[in-house]
Amino acid sequence: MSDHHLAQLNIGLLRAPLDSPAMAGFVALLDPINALADTSPGFVWRLRGEGADDATGVRVFGEEILVNLSVWETYEALWNFTYRSDHLEAMRRRREWFTRMREAFLVLWWVPAGHVPDVEEARDRLALFRERGASPAAFSFRDPMPAPSAAPRA
Repeated sequence: MSDHHLAQLNIGLLRAPLDSPAMAGFVALLDPINALADTSPGFVWRLRGEGADDATGVRVFGEEILVNLSVWETYEALWNFTYRSDHLEAMRRRREWFTRMREAFLVLWWVPAGHVPDVEEARDRLALFRERGASPAAFSFRDPMPAPSAAPRA
């Protein structure tokens, strides 16, 4: 077992207010997809709002941007949840609910096992990825980086 876990942040620019009929399909999927994440192999933690089971009330990037922040034991665990579970169907429908963003909207980074990143840390990692591109400190599914403990030693 690694002494590091994989943190991920993704954000989405809403097409309409969350309580509008246009967002009903997304809202209906929140509980089932969150429950799927919670029970997926390798899941460690996900952000929840104050007194809520989801993070839709966390608006650190602005009122029109939703935040998803979670931690996974491995890159493979997050990949499998994202692309090899029922979550994929929700992703295929994302353009119904979210506007395409010109800047990066997802970032991954390694954290020491047991560390729970806060939204400020996540925001800083996304900013780093947007400014400098992929590095061991901030990367994406397209350009994964090995966990620090898996890196070759000099």
